Amino acid sequence: MNYRHAYHAGNFADVVKHATLAAVVDLMQRKETPLRFIDTHAGVGVYDLHSEAAEKTGEWRNGIGRLVGAVLPPEVADAMAPYLRVVHEVGGKRKLVRYPGSPELVRRLLRGDDRMVVNELHAEDAAELARRYARDPRVKVLSLDGWTALKAVLPPKERRGVTLIDPPFEEPGELDRLAVALSDAHRRFATGTVMLWYPIKDLAAVAAFERRLAGSGLEKILLVEIRVRPRQPVPALVGAGLVVHNPPFGLVPRLEAMMPFLAARLALDGPGSWRVEWLAGERPKATDRRSGPMSHD
Repeated sequence: MNYRHAYHAGNFADVVKHATLAAVVDLMQRKETPLRFIDTHAGVGVYDLHSEAAEKTGEWRNGIGRLVGAVLPPEVADAMAPYLRVVHEVGGKRKLVRYPGSPELVRRLLRGDDRMVVNELHAEDAAELARRYARDPRVKVLSLDGWTALKAVLPPKERRGVTLIDPPFEEPGELDRLAVALSDAHRRFATGTVMLWYPIKDLAAVAAFERRLAGSGLEKILLVEIRVRPRQPVPALVGAGLVVHNPPFGLVPRLEAMMPFLAARLALDGPGSWRVEWLAGERPKATDRRSGPMSHD
């Protein structure tokens, strides 16, 4: 799955990832103490939805494009409010022209004493990030290998923080590297919140990844998943997942409010499905796992 994110910005996976990230930050800001956001594979921050790359795939039209102008149920609108506010601030209220990546999304949610470290290895993208945030003293831009960056930035001096690990999946073994990175982040910053993003393409590999995390010995590992296509006869992108380690209190109800709507709204070939499920550290209640009509294999 080789790509630069400009081709995929605002697609269904971004919607779920960024709505969840915004909810995590919003819930953590209920405490007055400052926090730090760390993005290991940051991209460029803001994406032009009418660029050649975005128009080539048009993926955003079946992602955030399906939400703009839609009438959301009140509970969905409340759960997604922090995310959608920034989407409209950056992209416009009626016709989207830009889409905020995770750096810009969180930057607009930061309070005055919160801080952010965004890392991007690609030289041109890192330079664009540096230019974009040069005048914001809350933001530090690094240009390191994303996996190495974790060792350089953890633990944060604030002792409260969210780390997003969102690799491009250009190389084999990225799921294994995600699992190792989570364990390493826990050793360095046990109380921090860590979010791992991954595509759902090779179902056997994803299932093995889930089992590995469930047996890792870590506590409080929450799985968030959306599938927009039924299982394909050959490996193909059917959905995306997030793992949230140490999620803030109140995240599960927000996810359970938004995910049924998103699974139905963003489905492509047949009905969509969703999961919000504890992999480890919490004893799931019956209401902690919900799914749409598609099986989860």
